[in-house]
Amino acid sequence: MKKILYLTLLLLLAPCFLPFAFAQEQIRIWREGSSKRLITSMLEFSNDGTAFTSGGDTYSIDMVDSITVVHTIYVTYSGNNATVDLGHAPDVTVTTDGAHVSILSTNVKNELEFVLQGESTQGSLTYDGPLKCKFYLNGLNLKSNRGAAIDIQCGKRVDLILVEGTNNILADAAGGTQKAALYCKGHLEVSGSGTLTVSGNTKHAIATKEYMELKSSTGKITVNKAVSDALHVGQYFLMNGGTLVVSGQEGDGLQVEVLTLDDDVTPNPDKENNGQMFINGGKLSITASGDCAKGIKAPGNMTVTGGTFSIKATGDGSKGISVSGNMTINQDSNTTVFVVNATGGIYEDEDENETYCMGMNIKGNLAITAGSVTVTNKGVGTKGIQYSGTYTKGPNATVNASISRK
Repeated sequence: MKKILYLTLLLLLAPCFLPFAFAQEQIRIWREGSSKRLITSMLEFSNDGTAFTSGGDTYSIDMVDSITVVHTIYVTYSGNNATVDLGHAPDVTVTTDGAHVSILSTNVKNELEFVLQGESTQGSLTYDGPLKCKFYLNGLNLKSNRGAAIDIQCGKRVDLILVEGTNNILADAAGGTQKAALYCKGHLEVSGSGTLTVSGNTKHAIATKEYMELKSSTGKITVNKAVSDALHVGQYFLMNGGTLVVSGQEGDGLQVEVLTLDDDVTPNPDKENNGQMFINGGKLSITASGDCAKGIKAPGNMTVTGGTFSIKATGDGSKGISVSGNMTINQDSNTTVFVVNATGGIYEDEDENETYCMGMNIKGNLAITAGSVTVTNKGVGTKGIQYSGTYTKGPNATVNASISRK
């Protein structure tokens, strides 16, 4: 059995000992349901084939239940063309039309990673596959002339890594049917210290069907245009770090949806944290300039344990923050600083119903247990903070705002 596993390992790795410009091929070793990733070029085998070493750690063949290979695919854009290097990835089909790239994976065993790089004003990437995957944006400037710039039709976890030291730009085509310039059907988890600038010319700039997470290592994400919402997130939004700058959208800045059952009404009980928002750190700068737009909109609860917020509601009838559930502001994770300015006018619809500009509108309970919250409102009919449930202020909280109960 040991010899079989050893030979299997060698056969898996045989095509992997090749130079790569960006990342090296890796394997994942599995033991009792958990796994660890190893770089293939760092593996050293014992003479009797019963063990291998990587990075100073030794692994006995007896420790390994199975081995899978992580394959890296490179997509490089150059003007009106794109080249795809599949490496040794099995069960992957690529279709190209100029700089428009479509990748389909039927691989149900090995992980795929994609490195997207180069520049095109007439290109795009569409991907569909059954397993979780990773996308490295490595200095990518991709503007589509038809549809989304990146359309990920994978319903699993998708890691989006902004490579350190790189600036990445995405924009979709105007007048299409796509949901966003950057769309993910599954869970989108963003990391990496690079930057990303996105423009949504048809609808949203960034949209996910399920949750979106900004990890603590995330760099700077900027949305400078969206015909609808800048970020439109299904299930829930989680921010642990990074910088998010949003402006130029006609809809909401950051909006979360509730995922429902087939009746489109009943919240899906299988989706954790459905409709909620969690911010534990990082910096948010959002301007809501559209009529009745919201800087941040959550249909469920919003929980803050850290972060720096600069939110401006400048549109007629706009809201800096709109929460349909309860809102809790603390600073367990990091220092919390809210600065919200409401300066928009009164919006009047065709039936002459009026909507007032407001800094924060909380339809449930509001609890500010720690941190600094400053909300200013200037102009006819503007309001600072309005809540519908109960209001609680902790001894470690500093609140400078006009607060009223609806």
